[in-house]
Amino acid sequence: MILADLARAIVVATVPALALAGRLSVWWIYTVTFAASTLSIFFSTAEFAAIPSLVQDHRDLVTANGRIQASYSAATVAGPLLAGVLSSFLPLPDLLVLDSASFVVSAAMLSWIGLSFNRAGRERPRASLLQTLSEGLGYVLRHPLLRSLSIMIGLVNGVSSTVNAQLVFFAKRQLSATNPEVGLLYAAGSAGVVVLSLSAGLLRRRWSFSRVALGALGLFGLLTIALSLTHRYWLGVILWALMYGLTSLFNINAASLRQAITPNELLGRVMSIAQVLAWSAIPLGSLAGGVAIERLGDSAPVFFAIGVLVTAIAVAFAFTPVGRAGRGLGAPEDGTA
Repeated sequence: MILADLARAIVVATVPALALAGRLSVWWIYTVTFAASTLSIFFSTAEFAAIPSLVQDHRDLVTANGRIQASYSAATVAGPLLAGVLSSFLPLPDLLVLDSASFVVSAAMLSWIGLSFNRAGRERPRASLLQTLSEGLGYVLRHPLLRSLSIMIGLVNGVSSTVNAQLVFFAKRQLSATNPEVGLLYAAGSAGVVVLSLSAGLLRRRWSFSRVALGALGLFGLLTIALSLTHRYWLGVILWALMYGLTSLFNINAASLRQAITPNELLGRVMSIAQVLAWSAIPLGSLAGGVAIERLGDSAPVFFAIGVLVTAIAVAFAFTPVGRAGRGLGAPEDGTA
C-alpha cells in the first residue's frame, strides 16, 4: 500500500512537471490515467487483505469496513467541492502537485501504523503471477459460499449497472432535473452511503449476513421499481440516496464475509479474482441497458425491469449457501471448502 501510494505520487507529479517544461501531451495524460488506475487496484486489493490483520475481532470487520466506506464516500463529496474552490485561485498544475502530495501524506500515515498488515499464517513458496491467479480462482470456485457469492454479485452488477450509467438521462427526462439538481442527486447518493455504511456494524450485530446482505439487495430492487415509477424530483432524490446506501451496505457485508472465511495468505488473490468476476459483467450490462433504452426511447421501463430482476436474484440466492451464511463472520453454517 505504501509503495502504491508513492508510485501514484510520482506518476501524478509527472503531469505538472511536463506542463512546466512545455512537453505535456494528451497521450501522456492517458498514460498517467491508466497507470494511476492500475496502482489504485493494487492499493485497494492490499487494503482488503490488510484489514483483518488490523481488526482484532472478526465480529468488528463489518464496522471497520463500514467506517472506511463512509470516510471514502464523504471524501468523494468533499474532494470535488474543495477542488472547485481551489481551482478558482490556483492553476491546474498546482492542484495536481497537491494531489501528488496527498499520496505522500497517505504513505506517511500508513507507515505510522504500529500493527503488522499481515496476519500470522503459514509460509507459502513464491509462485508466478499465473500460478497465483490460478490458485485464487481455484479457491473461489471450490468454496461453495465464495462461489455462490461471486456468481450473485456478477449477475447483480450485470443487471443493475445501467442504473448508474443512465441516471443522468433518467433524471433529466423523467424527473425534469436541472444540471444543479443532477449534482444534488449524486450528492444525496453519497450521503446515503455515509449513513448506511456507518450503520453496517449495528445491523450486523442484530441480524445475520444473509438477512442484511440479501435484504439490502432485495430492497434495492424494490426501490429501483419505485424510482422507475416516480416523476417527482425530491422523491427521486430520497429513493436514490437509499438505493446507493443499500448498495454500499451489501458490498460492506460481502467484503467482510470474504475477509472472515478466506485464509490470510489467500486474501489478496481471492480479492483480485472476485473483482474480475464481479466487474467483468458491468460493461456488458451497461451496453445492453443502453441499447434497450435507445430502442424503447425511455429509461423507466428498463429501470423497472432491472428492479424486478435484482429482487428475483436476491430471492433466488436465498436458497444457496449465501442464504445459509451464519450469523457470525466465521464459516458458513454448511461448512467451508
